[in-house]
Order: sequence, then structure tokens, then C-alpha cells
Amino acid sequence: MTDTRTADDKRKSHANRMVAVVCVAFFGGMIGMAYAAVPLYAMFCQVTGYGGTTQRATQYSDRVLDRKITVRFDANVSGGLPWTFKPVAREVSMKIGETAQAHYTASNPFPTTTSGRATYNVTPEFAGSYFNKVECFCFTDTTLKPGETIDMPVVFYVDPDIVDAPELKDITTITLSYTFFPIETPKPVAEAPRAEGTSTLINTEENLGG
Repeated sequence: MTDTRTADDKRKSHANRMVAVVCVAFFGGMIGMAYAAVPLYAMFCQVTGYGGTTQRATQYSDRVLDRKITVRFDANVSGGLPWTFKPVAREVSMKIGETAQAHYTASNPFPTTTSGRATYNVTPEFAGSYFNKVECFCFTDTTLKPGETIDMPVVFYVDPDIVDAPELKDITTITLSYTFFPIETPKPVAEAPRAEGTSTLINTEENLGG
């Protein structure tokens, strides 16, 4: 069948198809960006300390100032996790740059095994990029058996560069806060049932010594 459309109609049809392709591509890109936003935001917070996100250090501070700062400890549990979670000591006074170790405890009073993941931040939020954790229970997920109580240490220091930050130069107290949220854990694979009538063959001649 002969195409009776004019050249102008063909150009309009081609333009409409191009617009439709661009719209679909844009929509797909927006969905991809939405899925990527969470890990990218977390990475941004880790690097910049935005929102009070603390830093993960691989080595201890090589400089200690003759100036003390108080670090307070806070503990919270999401409503979906049946744990008791608290710091052993509510605060510690330490020199800026000095390495310190604090302890939390977590208990599971329920008759089932449950698992949790800890989120963390510090206040004031600007202090996040200067609060360095060398070791922390929050680096991995935690699983507690029924009735189990565990000790959860965190090793940290406050970067001496904090005294050079205009908004933090007079800071005297930092609060380190954790919140545990429930997580799903893989369920164990059930053992396959033994088929009925299965028996072990016995070599009668061997048993009789033959």
C-alpha cells in the first residue's frame, strides 16, 4: 500500500517517536537514580560526616592535645527488635586525639534468635567528620540467641583537627548515638525427611564370619 503521508507528516511522526523514546529513557534513568540514591547518600555521609555520620579509621591518632572533651553515649532500639541495649558507662572524659574504648551491652529476652543492625551518628552534627572509630560492633550485623547477652566494644578518638574548625573550636561535649534495627536472616534449610522403608543392608556372611 502506498504511503500517502506528506513529508511534513512524516517529519512530525518521526519527531513524536523521538520524544517518546527520550521520555522512556528519562523515566528509566530516574528509576535508576532513585535506587542508587541510598548507597550514594550513605557514601557521601561517610566521607563528609554529613548528618553526624562518624568516620571509620584504620589507624590511631598520632597527636594528642592537652585539652579534654566529654563523649556521651546514647542507645536506642527500634520497636521491631525485642532487645535491651544500653551503654555500660554514660560518658567518658578524654583528651582530644586520645584513643578510648567504650562498651555497650545488648540482651535478647525473647525465646527466639533475632538479628539487628546498628546505625549511628554524633551530635553536634558538624563533629561527625572528626569522630573516628577504629573498632566498632556496628561494622557488622549482630545476632543474639534466646536469653543471650553480649558485650559490644567501640574504640574511637576525636581528631585533633576539630579545634581548627570555626564552628567547633569551643566544643566540650559530643554525643555518640546508636539505634538498632531488626534485619532478616536466612532461614536454615530443613533436613530432608528419611524415606520410609529405608534400611541398611547387612552382609550376612561377614556377620557370620563366612
